[in-house]
Amino acid sequence: MKVNKKSWLALGGLAVASIVLAGCAGSGDNTGSSDEGDATSTLTVWVDSERVDALKGAADAYSEKTGVKVDLVGKDTGKIKDDFIQQAPTGKGPDVVMGAHDWLGELSTNGVVAPIELGDTAGDYLPVALQASTYEGTTYMLPYAVENIAILRNADIIPEPATSFDDMIAKGQAAGLTTPFVVQQGVEGDPYHLYPFQTAFGAPVFGTDAEGNYDPADLQIGNEGGFQFASWLGAQGAAGNFNTDVDGDIAKTKFLEGEAAFWLTGPWNVGAATDAGINVAIDPIASPTGAPAQPFAGVKGFFVSAESDNKVAANDFLVNYIGTEDVQLELFKAGSVLPALTAAADTAAADPIIAGFQTVGADAVPMPAIPAMGAVWQYWGIAEAAIINGADPTATWQKLTDDVSAAIK
Repeated sequence: MKVNKKSWLALGGLAVASIVLAGCAGSGDNTGSSDEGDATSTLTVWVDSERVDALKGAADAYSEKTGVKVDLVGKDTGKIKDDFIQQAPTGKGPDVVMGAHDWLGELSTNGVVAPIELGDTAGDYLPVALQASTYEGTTYMLPYAVENIAILRNADIIPEPATSFDDMIAKGQAAGLTTPFVVQQGVEGDPYHLYPFQTAFGAPVFGTDAEGNYDPADLQIGNEGGFQFASWLGAQGAAGNFNTDVDGDIAKTKFLEGEAAFWLTGPWNVGAATDAGINVAIDPIASPTGAPAQPFAGVKGFFVSAESDNKVAANDFLVNYIGTEDVQLELFKAGSVLPALTAAADTAAADPIIAGFQTVGADAVPMPAIPAMGAVWQYWGIAEAAIINGADPTATWQKLTDDVSAAIK
């Protein structure tokens, strides 16, 4: 496997320091770090069970180079965050844990993660991955994957991409489709999937400060663009282009059976479409305004425990081993999600499907990880669903804005 020599040198004596620290109390059994006094030379790394095999090469290479054993512990992704938050303060958690960037606000608030020093490797990552890994000006996560939605197009029905949202609908109708386009909603709405259209109207949820950090005091959802989006959403609901009766399964069925030619979804659904024999193309999200329709980006990565006795060794392992093209490509093979390291992303993009998601992802914005985002989700989808179903767009969007503002305060 390749080791990023540039980052190794930038971090100075990191490798040497990691060997020294290996003698400190570190990770012990599969439940986490050993008790104080039980000195080990082990890093315990909690990972998604489906990613263990992809990391074995990096773990073995690190152990061979430094003498520090890396104990990879497969965990249930649905429980890993809560288990980490509960165990880390006791010193019984792992040295490193795999997770998602939108955990950052909660992990930081609970004081369970330590900063990561990327050195001069920071510029080697996709900008959105680096931005998502940073919270209040400090980098806390080593990113390995970037995920966003895009338009899946049935290229046998519609040979060319749509140039706009209206063009997408018109192309589908010209092909004789009653439902040209599908996107999951459901009775409580789905603002994650509608966000690209909202951003096309210039209405992000939050503004950002000079460093690009989301500012919870700068609520933008209720700006003029937000009300324009709400009006457009109501019109599209009346036209049948958005439907709260369409959940994820119904949207999938309509696309797989050829009833719809355009499907707004993520890479997790590509396999089902190709397995069904559909000639899938990945297109930019058709904008209703001409401005870019920017989806959320979800970034996955690795955090270092604030309670780890081997923080330097953990940082070294992440930056110089996980942060290499070879390892990030192994993780890509395990999940088919665009790597966060630019070199690995470009290599993976030899696949036109991955290249399509990478192109759309260039306009993506990190899902806000700030705690104030929790005050948005509980009202957002319900308001959008109501508008789709005929509620007054202006009054409903104003109530959404007022509710979110009050909840944040």
